[in-house]
Amino acid sequence: MAKETSSSPHWVKSSHSTENGGSCVEWAPSNVTATGIIPVRDSKRTDGPVLMISADAFAGLVSLARSTAL
Repeated sequence: MAKETSSSPHWVKSSHSTENGGSCVEWAPSNVTATGIIPVRDSKRTDGPVLMISADAFAGLVSLARSTAL
């Protein structure tokens, strides 16, 4: 992934992310308004691959995460 620029998505860490390196993801909610797609990436590998998923798929992912004891 290229370095972020002013046109890059604004990344938001999961509320379950910890300062000591907990396994979590980041997502870019501002991107969905313009494209209907939500970028998701590993918060520990910000230069790694980005998963692009639809808003419906993201809602399903959040619902699954909330319903499962993690």
